[in-house]
Amino acid sequence: MSTGTLADFARHDIRLAWRDFVAMMTAGRPGRARNIVLALIVFVALLHLPAWAMVGSYAGLTQDADQASLIVIAATVALSWLLMLSQAIESVTRVFYARADLDLIMSSPAPLERVFSVRMAAIALTVTAMALLFAAPVINVLALVGGAHWLTAFGVVAAVGISASAIAIAVTVALFHLIGPRRTRVVAQILSVVIGAGFVIGLQIAAIISTGTLSRFAVLTSETAASWAPAMTSVLWWPARAILGDGVALAALLGASLTLLGLVMLLVAPGLGNLVVNAASVGAKAVRDRRGGQFRRGSRQQALRIKEFILLRRDPWLVSQSLMQLLYLVPPALLLWRNFSDRSTAIVLITPVIVMAAGQLAGGLAWLTISGEDAPDLVATAPLPESAVMRTRIEVVLMVIAIVVTPLLLPLAWLSPLQALLTAAGCAIAAASATAIQLWFRVQARRSQFRRRQTSSRVATFAEAFSSIGWAATAALALTVPLLAVIAAAFTLGVLALTWKFSPAQVS
Repeated sequence: MSTGTLADFARHDIRLAWRDFVAMMTAGRPGRARNIVLALIVFVALLHLPAWAMVGSYAGLTQDADQASLIVIAATVALSWLLMLSQAIESVTRVFYARADLDLIMSSPAPLERVFSVRMAAIALTVTAMALLFAAPVINVLALVGGAHWLTAFGVVAAVGISASAIAIAVTVALFHLIGPRRTRVVAQILSVVIGAGFVIGLQIAAIISTGTLSRFAVLTSETAASWAPAMTSVLWWPARAILGDGVALAALLGASLTLLGLVMLLVAPGLGNLVVNAASVGAKAVRDRRGGQFRRGSRQQALRIKEFILLRRDPWLVSQSLMQLLYLVPPALLLWRNFSDRSTAIVLITPVIVMAAGQLAGGLAWLTISGEDAPDLVATAPLPESAVMRTRIEVVLMVIAIVVTPLLLPLAWLSPLQALLTAAGCAIAAASATAIQLWFRVQARRSQFRRRQTSSRVATFAEAFSSIGWAATAALALTVPLLAVIAAAFTLGVLALTWKFSPAQVS
C-alpha cells in the first residue's frame, strides 16, 4: 500500500472531523461556517485576557518551584488529561457508530489494518489539535510574562492528547469484548460524561468539605494535599516539571505517549475491522422483541407514547448528555447545604436545585421528542392530528421529569409537605416552560444531531437557561419571601413572553 494512499485516508478522516465540528457549530448551515471560524479565532484571542488573570501569578515559576505550585500544575495536567480522555472516548464511539463511510473503506484495495491505524492516528490528531487550540492562550500568557521556558507546555499538551486518545481507543475496544457492541455504545458515552465531570466535581466536593468554598486551588494548596503528595523525586512530577521547561521530562512524556499509541494501534488494528462492522450493524438493524411481535390493544395516543418511551430507552447516548447537567448541580447544592446547615432554612435550598435540574433536563428531552425525529414522514402519515401528536410528546417529557424528580420529592414530603408541594409545582412549571421554548423554536432534525441543538437558536438557548433559573428562584422565594416570589415569577413570565415574541412563528 502506497504512502500516498495512507495520506489520502488520513486527509479523509481529518476532513470528516472538521466537517463534523463545523456542522456542530453552525447547526448544519454551511453559510455560517466562515463566521464561526472567525468567531472562534476572536474567541481564542479574547481568552488571553482571562488567562492573564488566572495564571499570571504563576508565570515566575521555574524548575525549582515549591511543592504547592507543583501540586497545582500536576492537578491541572490531570484534569486536562481526563477532559481529553472524555472527549476522545466520545470521538472513538462516534467514529465506530456514526460514520457512514464503512462500505467505502471495506471495498477499497487498502489493507484494513493500515486504514484503521490511520483512523486511530487521525482521532489522536484531532483531539490533540483541539486541546492545543484552547491551551494556547494560557501558554502564550505564561511565556510572554515568565519566559520562553513555558513553551514546552505545548509539548506536554500534545503528549496528554496522544496518551488520552490511546487510552480511549483501548477502553472502547475492551468494552466491545467485555459487554458487546450494543452495550458499549451506551456505557462508553456515559463513561465519557462521568470522566469529564467527575474530577472537577470531586475537587469541588473536596474543597467544600475541607475549606467550605468551591475553590479548587484552596484544596490543592492545603496541608492535606501536601501530606498526600509523592516525594519530590517521583516520576509523577514529570508533567509539571516538563511544563516548567525540563526538556528531559518532556522528551520522556512525548516518547511514552507515542509508544503507548503505537502499542494500542499494533494490538487493536488487526481486529478493528470486525468491531466496526459489528458496531455499524447495531445502528442499522432493527431491534427485535424477544417476547414476540404481539399487538397491544390501546389508543393511538398510547401507541405514540410507548414509541417515544422506547426511543428514549434505546438511545440513552443522547439522554446522558442532558444528565451531565445534573452532575454539575451537586457541588453547589453541597456548598449551600454546608453553609446553611446550622440554620432552619437549610432544607429550603434543596428546592431551587431540583427545580433548575428539572428545567434543564426537560429542555433536552423536549428537543429529542419534538424536534429530533428520524422518521417525520412516517409520523405525519399516522391517523392522528398534529396537535394530538404534539400533546402526546409533551406528556412523555413531563412523565419522564416526574419519574426523575419523584425519588427526590418523597423524602422532602416527609420533612416538609408544603415545600415538597411547591417544589413539585416549580418542577412542573420549569419543565413546561422549557418544553414550550422548544416548541416555539422547533426545527426538524435527526436525533443524532442532539449536540447541535444549542447552536440552532441562541435565543432559545439563553431563554431556556433564564427560565430554569427564574423558576428555581421563584420556588425558593415562595418558601421564604412570598412577595419577592411574585416579582421573580413576573420576571420569568416576561422572559418567556419576550422569547415567544422573537420565535420564528411570530417573527414571520
